[in-house]
Amino acid sequence: MDLSVNIGPLTLTNPVTLASGTAGYGEELAKYYDLSRIGAIFTKGLSLKPRAGNAGNRILETPAGVLNSIGLENVGLEKFLSDKLPPLAATGVAVIPNVAGHSVDENVDLCRELSNAPGVAALELNVSCPNVKEGGIAFGRDPKVFADLVEKTRAVTRCALIVKLSPNVTDITEFAKIAEERGADAVSAVNTYLGMKIDIDARRPHFRNRVAGLSGPAIRPMAVRAVYEIFERTRIPIVGIGGIATAEDALEFIMAGASAVSIGTMNMVHPDAGIRCLQGIEEFCRAERIGTVRDLIGCAHGDRVPASSACDAAQPINTPTTGP
Repeated sequence: MDLSVNIGPLTLTNPVTLASGTAGYGEELAKYYDLSRIGAIFTKGLSLKPRAGNAGNRILETPAGVLNSIGLENVGLEKFLSDKLPPLAATGVAVIPNVAGHSVDENVDLCRELSNAPGVAALELNVSCPNVKEGGIAFGRDPKVFADLVEKTRAVTRCALIVKLSPNVTDITEFAKIAEERGADAVSAVNTYLGMKIDIDARRPHFRNRVAGLSGPAIRPMAVRAVYEIFERTRIPIVGIGGIATAEDALEFIMAGASAVSIGTMNMVHPDAGIRCLQGIEEFCRAERIGTVRDLIGCAHGDRVPASSACDAAQPINTPTTGP
């Protein structure tokens, strides 16, 4: 059985990855299993300088999900390169740093430095960050600002560039198309949805930033829909994210068009959630006599043939290759 998938020029041993912000820099989860069994780890969002994150309340459980307002707390580029990257890369897992600069220049500098660092397999550009030089509006909500950011970071990035899309826009496929046109190798879909909690005793928002990011099973149907629509409009690979808890959830994303999936919130419930999903995908493929998981990518679209960068376009994706 072949579980390998392609994310642009990057080949992963399997389609299961761990989402940025939920796996730290790998140390905690390494206590539970061999990280090399996972396709890739997307690290916490990185800035040039260390960032303390948001003050006040940071996380709150909700029905079928979690609200978070962490504020991209991280160790900064220098400490990541010296202290965090070497032991994580030594595990054998594909390391994909999440780039979370607050200006175009900061993102460009981060992409240049990180893509030249030994042990970095690809980069994920977080466009949900506020652009502090342009009034604090997130990069991923203005098509022109978004296009400029992707183009400039692509120009200095020497490895695969994955753009993590915000769902807090009218049409996420518009941004996926721009990312493709400006040279991104893949997109991640989706980041958290904006949500809010009101403290009825204090009569004010629970979070100091007022809004927070909603993740977990509550957003999964919307995330699957986003992946399905992006697959319809683009030819670059998609990393599906959003409330994945089981192998069935992961397979939904793959059949909707995702070449790989990322486990996020569920890591806080079951530290080995990624391994559980991987085992379930293997069992499904074995039971269905599917020789390569790539034959499942986008099969919910019927006769559409995906891009060769996502999987083998030589045969229709709704005709699985059977095993012996």
